[in-house]
Amino acid sequence: MAKVKVKTHSGAKKRFKLTKNGKVKYQHTNKRHRLTQKDTKRKRIARVAGVASSANSSTVKKLVPYK
Repeated sequence: MAKVKVKTHSGAKKRFKLTKNGKVKYQHTNKRHRLTQKDTKRKRIARVAGVASSANSSTVKKLVPYK
């Protein structure tokens, strides 16, 4: 029997990328607008890409099956 294709979640495919080792990478929030009133430290921390925890990464991988 043929394998059924799974639809990719449109919101998840815009927000997450998978690394070669299978980790889930994402960008931090609060880096889009009104940056003058935000603390420099807060903006610096948000600059670096985050890695999802193992508890959440399995859920994200189901939402983005073909990446």
